This record gives sequence, C-alpha cells and structure tokens, in this order.
Amino acid sequence: MSAEFSPNSGSLAEARPPPGPLRPVSMTKRSKAMSALPQISVVVPAFNEANSLPTLCRRIDQILTHELGETYELILVDDGSIDNTWDSIQRLTEQFPVQGLRLSRNFGKESALCAGIEMAQGEVVVSMDGDLQHPPELLALMIEKWRETGCDLVEAVKTRAQNEGTVSRLRARIFYKVFSVLCGFDLSGMTDYKLLTRSAREAWLNMPERTLFFRGMTNWIGFHRETVQFQVPDIEDRHSRWSFTGLLRYALRNITAFTAVPLYLFAFLGLFFLFPAAILALDTLRRWFQGVAVEGFTTVIILVLLVGGLNFIGLSVLGLYLGRVYEEVKQRPRYIIRARTDQ
Repeated sequence: MSAEFSPNSGSLAEARPPPGPLRPVSMTKRSKAMSALPQISVVVPAFNEANSLPTLCRRIDQILTHELGETYELILVDDGSIDNTWDSIQRLTEQFPVQGLRLSRNFGKESALCAGIEMAQGEVVVSMDGDLQHPPELLALMIEKWRETGCDLVEAVKTRAQNEGTVSRLRARIFYKVFSVLCGFDLSGMTDYKLLTRSAREAWLNMPERTLFFRGMTNWIGFHRETVQFQVPDIEDRHSRWSFTGLLRYALRNITAFTAVPLYLFAFLGLFFLFPAAILALDTLRRWFQGVAVEGFTTVIILVLLVGGLNFIGLSVLGLYLGRVYEEVKQRPRYIIRARTDQ
C-alpha cells in the first residue's frame, strides 16, 4: 500500500482542508509540552546545513503543531559541520522544541542518525535529511498511514528526482541492482525518510555493528511496513556532494558490511576454474607420456594472467572484509558527543 505526495502542489495527493493561520506558540507552552514524553521524535542529521535548518524547522512545526496538533521533539545532530550550523541549532532551540547534539567530528550521516535515534523519546521516530529534499509536508501522510494500518515502519519512496542527472540515476540503479542481487533486499527508490515505532526503533538499536547502513538495516529487521511516495523537490543551488570515488567507497562499504556473498562468489569461481585446470593437467600429462610436445604457450600466458588477476581481486575483497572485522573488534563508539543544547 502506498500513497503519493507532490511537492509541486504543496499538498497531499488526497486533498486536505487548508490549514488555518499560523499562530505563534509561546515557549512556556512548548516547555510544558516537552516536559512530558512527545508523541513524535524527528531526527535530522546535519552537515553544513545552517541555511536550510530554520526553514525546515518552521515547516515541521507548521505540520505537527498547527495542522496535526501533535506534541513533538526535533533532534538536530550537527555532524562536525564547518559552517555555523551549531550556532543555528542553538538559536532554533529558543523558537521550537529542538534538542541539539554536536558531534566531535564528522562521523558520517549514519552515525549522526544513530546518535539522534538513541536520544529520541517519542512514541515514534521519524528520520529525515536536513537539506529540504525530504518534504516535511509528507509527515502528515506518514503519521496517518501509521495510525490507520498499525504498521511498525513507514518508508518514504521517491518516485523521481526533478534535478537528478542521467549519470546519477544510472549509478543509483546499478548500486541498487547489485545490492539486491547480493543481499536479497530491493532498496530501489528507498530513502532515509522513515517512521519507526518503538518496536522497530529498539530492534534497530539492538544491532551492535559499528559499520552502519540505515536503509539496509531497517529492511533487515522486518516488521509490518507501509510506503508513501514522493517527488524530490528541485532546490536551487543544491548540488550532490557525492563524487564517483565517494559513491564507490559507499557502495563497497555497505555491501561488505551487509553480506558475505562476494566471498562465496570467489569460492565458486575457484571451483569453476578447478575443473578446466584439472582437465588441462591430465591432458598435459598424457601428452608428456606420449612424447608429444605441448603447444599453446600463448594460451598458458593468458590463463596465468587471468587467474592472477582474479586472485588479486579475491585478495582485495578478502581485505575489505578483514577491514570490516578490524573495525568491529576495536569496539570504538559509533560517535562522540561534543556538546548538547540541554546541558
């Protein structure tokens, strides 16, 4: 089951009554609301998002407070930003029910998400990006879907990105296809924009690995899930921060952290070359006993180079997995908190 949100109309696919005028909520009322456990926790990892966070907070507050009447907390995690993101978060705590975390360095989006989700106290947790590519207006549909179906996960699936180039779209398709074949989970169109109930949240937090892949791990835990669809809005002056080498590292990191299938593939390749090698060896011995000169030196060279190349690739894959094991056995924390706004 899925529903769709279009950023062009600024509303849900099924028309809802127009919202009333935006009325300011006093910080006294906000403090009372935050003293009790909130219904909704929204977790937003942010890296150099000082300009977009104020707009994001206003739009989230419009939806959750003024349209839905929900009590909520907004957890903003500064993932080692080098701009004034932390200053922006501190100012936003005076206007909205914001809790801010500042990590000691850039640990990566997955670790920042983990820090925010561990801090969340709401009945449900919503994870979303801070660059406005995840429309806050979709929150209403996600919450409605959760309450109507009683599901444990609501996943926002993007139908298309208006400003996504052909090369970026092709790279994403290749990654999702390879991941699907190797891991058995189809993540096509999936995003980190998700709603998790307390059960799903606890199941995810109980997974102890240090190398995190939020999209894959939330699919692995199972549970009853529903989807809603949305179009990624076209944001001016917004360009992808991912280079080709960065995407390649991201793909290798997540695949090797999520499945051991590549190791089995090289085991099967070894068996595949074992039988032709055995046949060739027997034929060579037969010719030697018959006193017939063995021809085909070029073929031997090609086979040696091919097998040698496969050996190097296999050793590289093995090295990647050993690196994952090394990171896990060190038992270093997923993140380190430098500062909090509530302290």
